[in-house]
Amino acid sequence: MAGQALPEGTRELLLFLGTAGIAVPLFSRLRVSPVLGFLIAGVALGPFGLGALASAVPALSLLAITEAHRLEGIGELGVVFLLFMVGLELSFERLSRLRRLVFGFGALQLAGSAALVALPAALLGLPPAGAIVLGLALALSSTAVTVPVLAERKHLNSTAGRTVFSVLLFQDLAVAPLLFTITALSTPRGGGLGVELLVTLGPAVLALGFIVLLGRLVLRPLFHVVAATRSTEFFMAACLLVVIGTGAVAVAGGLSMSLGAFLAGLLLAETEFRREIEVTIEPFKGLLLGLFFVTIGVGLDLGAVLARPDLVLLLGLGVVAVKALLVYAAGRLFRLPRGVSAEVALLLGPSGEFAFVLVGQAAAAGLLPASLAHITTVSVTLTMMLIPALARFGERLGRRPAAPQLPAEPPPEDGEARVIIVGYGRVGRLVGEMVALHGLPFIAVDGDARLVRRERDAGVPVYYGDATRHDFLARCGLDTARGLVLTLNDPRVAEEVVTAARAARADLTIVARARDAEQARRLYDLGATDAVPETIEASLQLSEAALVDMGVPAGLVIASVHEKRDAFRKLLNEKQPDGRERRAIRRAVRRG
Repeated sequence: MAGQALPEGTRELLLFLGTAGIAVPLFSRLRVSPVLGFLIAGVALGPFGLGALASAVPALSLLAITEAHRLEGIGELGVVFLLFMVGLELSFERLSRLRRLVFGFGALQLAGSAALVALPAALLGLPPAGAIVLGLALALSSTAVTVPVLAERKHLNSTAGRTVFSVLLFQDLAVAPLLFTITALSTPRGGGLGVELLVTLGPAVLALGFIVLLGRLVLRPLFHVVAATRSTEFFMAACLLVVIGTGAVAVAGGLSMSLGAFLAGLLLAETEFRREIEVTIEPFKGLLLGLFFVTIGVGLDLGAVLARPDLVLLLGLGVVAVKALLVYAAGRLFRLPRGVSAEVALLLGPSGEFAFVLVGQAAAAGLLPASLAHITTVSVTLTMMLIPALARFGERLGRRPAAPQLPAEPPPEDGEARVIIVGYGRVGRLVGEMVALHGLPFIAVDGDARLVRRERDAGVPVYYGDATRHDFLARCGLDTARGLVLTLNDPRVAEEVVTAARAARADLTIVARARDAEQARRLYDLGATDAVPETIEASLQLSEAALVDMGVPAGLVIASVHEKRDAFRKLLNEKQPDGRERRAIRRAVRRG
């Protein structure tokens, strides 16, 4: 329709997609972290970058994000999806092993950092209530930037990565009490502090209990019903429903949306749908996190930095230094090696995204002057932009020779060389039994949700998913797999899996089941190490049984069968025109 206007926020969304599709890949070629690339792009496109020049050059307004608030709500979903994915990597059992770090190290870091920031603020003349709030806000670190940086560097499952994540998890759990603290400091309480605490934290506890209870009762049956439809669209819709729905329940209870999604991830971590969910959610997480980082960059007020660079840098770098020193001391107290303690200190030193929320509420409640609140948010943004560089430096420190590290629980992708069996019907089950009989660990994949549930209930490590997708195979440990065995009935699917696996690993042993010689030849052409045609193999086994039963010595029969099998394998691997190939194979089968 002529003259129809674009929906609100479309221009900003197009600029973000251009950043994700052009600018960030360019930064990656320059070996700049994608996180830092999105932050820099946000600064350049924001009202204090190109937007500030638009008054002199109006054409630049088309390339500037001037109303970032339209994208902030969507961008914050990136943090939600991130925490959901982290939950999928854990389980309640593995989380319980981290309780000492979560509630010990985490509580010490938060309380100690808040005290070290609040004390000098009070000495400089800030009222006690404002100093406490400022200390608590700046004591928080950034989950949204730190966890993706660790994941990008494949460092999340290291001792330092688990320690950092444990502290960040405690901070997320502390958000509701911290918001209550601001409310308690800023408003008179007619019913007393205990009543106010119960009213504030009661809904949070109920929300946590509701998510856990409903999740255990509903999530697995829900995904079984959806998987039975074999619809990618419905499965994706169910994933989005769970992530956003649990986040909404958490928000209704006064908790952070990301904490609710994290709990949902924990509940799904032990199910057979875990890896397929990871693959489905990954694109949403990456794009939305990028959008979140862009909005942070857009919000950086370069004017405030230029007006008071001394105050901004003193506040930002001072907080990083104070927190880093405290975290390092706490790490040594918890018997972490020096290098690991230093890495953890550098990652937790910068402030985080929840500081924006706490400082904003404190300013609105009159606990902090508006000018100080503005300078604080600018300083927080700058410290968050330092995290990728601090992570690189910290990783180098962590690699230095040190005392033995903490005993680590094995991560889901622990690097063990497993055999991957694709298709766990009658043939796949027998292959799994034989592999296990010879002491080799394996993981199986199947697209039949009912079969997967039955086998998992029997204790078999079977997962639901689409093995034709390279990212799903990667989640199953393809990079370290000892071999890949395909027992699929569908020739097209088998060929797609062989293609995806061979493209990922040139040295991988791939053994595939084939219906006949022609399909076996196609599998060889696609890169299978060995293809076993059912028609030929059945004929050989039938011949072996008949000859032995008729009195021919078993040794001679077995030798002749092996010789015939090798001849077929050689024939199938020969490069011949299709017509000659088919005729030669048919003649060989008739002679056999």
